[in-house]
Amino acid sequence: MAGRHRRCASQQGNALFAIVTLGLADARVEKLVERLLHWQWPDGGWNCDKDPNADTSSFMETLLPMRGLVAYSRAGKAVERAARVFLDRELCKRRSDGAIIRREFVQLHYPLYWHYDILGGLKVMKEAGLVRDPRCAFALDLLESKRLPDGGLPAEARHYKVSRKVELGADAVDWGGTSKRVANPWVTADALGVLAAAGRRGYGLLAGAGSFAGAPGSTRFSGDSASPFAARSCASRCCRARLRNCA
Repeated sequence: MAGRHRRCASQQGNALFAIVTLGLADARVEKLVERLLHWQWPDGGWNCDKDPNADTSSFMETLLPMRGLVAYSRAGKAVERAARVFLDRELCKRRSDGAIIRREFVQLHYPLYWHYDILGGLKVMKEAGLVRDPRCAFALDLLESKRLPDGGLPAEARHYKVSRKVELGADAVDWGGTSKRVANPWVTADALGVLAAAGRRGYGLLAGAGSFAGAPGSTRFSGDSASPFAARSCASRCCRARLRNCA
């Protein structure tokens, strides 16, 4: 349509990422890659918008194809083109006026599913080796500003409801819910990994200092409670506890 393929490439991108990451790739993976490259828009991304006037790639339809191609590791030019969709907008801003594109883009979520936020964007930039690009600085500053007094980061909103029913937006797992005052271990682990990769001061060590106290999912620390190292330790232990609960 109007010279652009209108496909929900996040589906193929997510499939490509999962297959490669799990070590299941065989000759058939080339078909996924070929389709993604064939559907890539002139500005570097993807979009499924059926409006003939739509001529700009979608953040939500571009993130997962880029992530899949990064994991595939043999589509460097396509990854560079896709990265510019985000980097040229500082991962959340309109190019026209610098305004935030959508409020949900600057909120933190887990899981992200096929949606987009700055943490998801930064994670993929980290995987692509681009998280130290100066155009990531605004999103990194914003992410770091969301740290809580205990060093963790919250899930500020969510894209799921906990339900055993098979329906749109339902998930059988409670991923920690949302809060403005309590850290989410999954968000915290991802955020600290991004900040460490970006070279942010104080995030370079992977091991935590300070001990975990409380029930699974708690974010209470002893020792230096504001330390990002303590937050990482808590996130790691919380994640292990939650995985055991889900088994």
